[in-house]
Amino acid sequence: MSIVTAVAVVLSSMAVQASLVEAQEPPSIVGSSPLPGLAGATGWINSPPLTAKQLRGKVVLVDFWTYSCINCLRAVPYVRAWADKYKDSGLVVIGVHTPEFDFEGQKPNVEKAVKKFGITYPVALDSNQAIWNAFHNEYWPAHYFIDAKGKVRFEHFGEGDYDQSERWIQQLLKEANAKPTPASTVSVHGQGVQAAADVSDVRSSETYVGYARAEQFSSPGGIKRDTEHLYALPDHLRLNEWALAGKWVDGG
Repeated sequence: MSIVTAVAVVLSSMAVQASLVEAQEPPSIVGSSPLPGLAGATGWINSPPLTAKQLRGKVVLVDFWTYSCINCLRAVPYVRAWADKYKDSGLVVIGVHTPEFDFEGQKPNVEKAVKKFGITYPVALDSNQAIWNAFHNEYWPAHYFIDAKGKVRFEHFGEGDYDQSERWIQQLLKEANAKPTPASTVSVHGQGVQAAADVSDVRSSETYVGYARAEQFSSPGGIKRDTEHLYALPDHLRLNEWALAGKWVDGG
């Protein structure tokens, strides 16, 4: 195990992924019925296993997230608020936790995160990416809005557009229940890591420490792949540069 003596990272603001910049979206799955893919879950939190058959007649919001993704965490307060507001109107929210990194696939870590962020709706553990693949998903976070017949009607990738997402929920609930839902939208003010990004002052990209995606690494000699190495800090770190000090094993 690596011995960490120091880590230096210079960031001017919270990292922002494709959710806050233009990106090529994956092929749309609107009109398809991917809920049977829930059978690929490796476990469940806050609920027994849910099936497409059980969800028939319900409006379903599927939220793909992973607990170390800052963009996902900034969306969680909205998802949580929708789950609370519309649970008695027929909405079922399912958080599909698809890990990006190995440590995120460990159930105790996910359970700790679910508790920390006050998530009470069902969470499907997607450690083998079976549900991810069933939805042909490519992003964290990704939201799929599914009508009472089990078909995807709307989809949204990344942060933002929360009012539009809630209007989609209201529309699908109205269709399912044949009665209107409140026209107002939730008011959310996330705290800490769940606080909204200051998009007017974003100057730092996301920092990856694995060598496969590492950029702006500034320890003398660069990264030594898959081997223990004694790193040292440079004399100076410029904006967005980062470095290691002490013994580290850097994996891909």
